[in-house]
Amino acid sequence: MQQRKENLSLGELFANLSRETTTLVRQEIQLAKTEMTQKATRLGKDIGFLVVGGAVIYAGVLAILAALIMLLAMVIPAWLSALVVGGIVAGIGYGMVQKGREALTREDLAPRQTVEELKESAEWAKEQTK
Repeated sequence: MQQRKENLSLGELFANLSRETTTLVRQEIQLAKTEMTQKATRLGKDIGFLVVGGAVIYAGVLAILAALIMLLAMVIPAWLSALVVGGIVAGIGYGMVQKGREALTREDLAPRQTVEELKESAEWAKEQTK
């Protein structure tokens, strides 16, 4: 049987407020965990782009170096092939690194939703104590 607020003692009101506040804090913590998990997942993906892009650039640099070595060692058309391939690979890698970098700069790591919920909870708690 649920009593109306007017019939509850001061102790019961504070006990209810304490229980509701505890529940609210637990829900806020769960929200923060969920939000941070989502942000960490996106961050991991963006870092993956940076790592893969860096590896592709590295492969491109190796091909360019191989082309330059071939150019100096044996002035034959094979160097041109390696130079073109190396340039293309390096360009692709550069594009991937740029994409990852731009995504990281756009990512807001602060748990904004949780901050807003905490502000609302603080207002609610103030109202309950009046």
